Amino acid sequence: MELSVRDAKARLSEALEAAARGERVIVTKHGKPFVEMGPAKPRNTFSFERLAEARKQMGWENAKGHLPDYFDDPAYSRKVLGLDDE
Repeated sequence: MELSVRDAKARLSEALEAAARGERVIVTKHGKPFVEMGPAKPRNTFSFERLAEARKQMGWENAKGHLPDYFDDPAYSRKVLGLDDE
């Protein structure tokens, strides 16, 4: 779908619906493409697949992590944060 700025203002709901369906919506200004609309892409989503690929590329696919037993102890957290009562 291609619309002039004037038409896009008048038919904004229709243009947004088309963009949300995945249709390419181009708004033109003076006959030249000015803005392209499309569905919003999720940002900053965590991908376990990408993580696994990165670990494999770095040779870490079998790496294991270990936290000390006292890690979840609130007293340890207070100490790390410098909140100990002195």
